[in-house]
Amino acid sequence: MNRTRFAPRARQDVLEITRWIARENRQAALGLRDSLAQAAERLARHPECGAVRTELADAPIRFLVLAGQPYILVYDSGLRPPLILRVLHGARDLPELLRDIG
Repeated sequence: MNRTRFAPRARQDVLEITRWIARENRQAALGLRDSLAQAAERLARHPECGAVRTELADAPIRFLVLAGQPYILVYDSGLRPPLILRVLHGARDLPELLRDIG
């Protein structure tokens, strides 16, 4: 099975997020890393599992909330394997952060 890929910007998002969390709670940062890995595996098996949010981006861009986390995976479900474009905190200004995506 092909694995889900992370775009360079998504990799940068993950690095920034985990570093920020690890300053206060290393275990929480590791938990986030595990949640990301599980979500990436899920997307590889079921690329259509995320929600389409046309107010933020046109299909095939989809959004998947990480289980137990306030983070959202923004990914292109039209590619095989899917490509995670961004990893963003759900409370951020998503329309502003995603204005250049699809």
